[in-house]
Amino acid sequence: MDMSAGFVVVLALLVFVAVTIAKGVRMVPQGMEWIVERLGKYHGTLKPGLNIVIPYLDKVAYQMVTKDIILDVHEQEVITRDNAVILTNAIAFIKVTDPVKAVYGVTDFSEAIRNLIMTTLRSIVGEMELDEALSSRDKIKARLRESIADEAVDWGLTVKSVEIQDIKPSPSMQKAMELQAAAERERKAVVTRAEGAKQSAILEAEARLESAKRDANAQVMLAEASAEAIRRVTAAIGDQTGPMSYLLGEKYIAALERMGEKENAKVVVLPADFQEAVRGLFGRVKG
Repeated sequence: MDMSAGFVVVLALLVFVAVTIAKGVRMVPQGMEWIVERLGKYHGTLKPGLNIVIPYLDKVAYQMVTKDIILDVHEQEVITRDNAVILTNAIAFIKVTDPVKAVYGVTDFSEAIRNLIMTTLRSIVGEMELDEALSSRDKIKARLRESIADEAVDWGLTVKSVEIQDIKPSPSMQKAMELQAAAERERKAVVTRAEGAKQSAILEAEARLESAKRDANAQVMLAEASAEAIRRVTAAIGDQTGPMSYLLGEKYIAALERMGEKENAKVVVLPADFQEAVRGLFGRVKG
């Protein structure tokens, strides 16, 4: 009986020692740091590797990840300076550089930095007009990271990067912008057609003017040639009416041939004494 009781006591002592050793030895994985509290108060930080603590007095209160943390900032509505509603969301890459501040400086550092990003993003976009906000993604990102950097340091965090995932107009604003763009394209098409018609009219007028100038020059040259021909014929025949009568008769015959080719009927009246008429014309020309 005594031996059985002694065995139980020894076994209990061995279990107690094993549990104590287990509680006193801590293996911290790489990429993590553990916060140790002693009697409810911060005592120290355990680094990656083998660490020894005092069992029953020291307690691992928090296990902090020191690797880069990805925070997804939910989509939210933001009103721009010109009262346009846009939808925007972001993603932040942060790192815990001081686990003590991250644990004791704020209740939940992930939620705190997420709300800070959302509030700051609304403030930055609210100072911009719609067109500027939609086209200034890099500017918004730079200002956002700069604005939250100081607050993040107070919480033991480093903001490595903040990326704007999406920034777009709300559905109603998107529809209004599409209608506006369609109207602008139609206006440009009307202007283009008007400019084309204008250029066409100008070119056509210039072509008519050039044609008229050429016709006028041709008429002048023809008149000058006819005058020169008359002068040469007059000089050649002198007082003789025979050649003149022959030329005029040839002209009359050619004119009658052209008139005869027309479909409508015509009556042509010729002088009874054709030769005397020619002499009369010749006399006038000579005089």
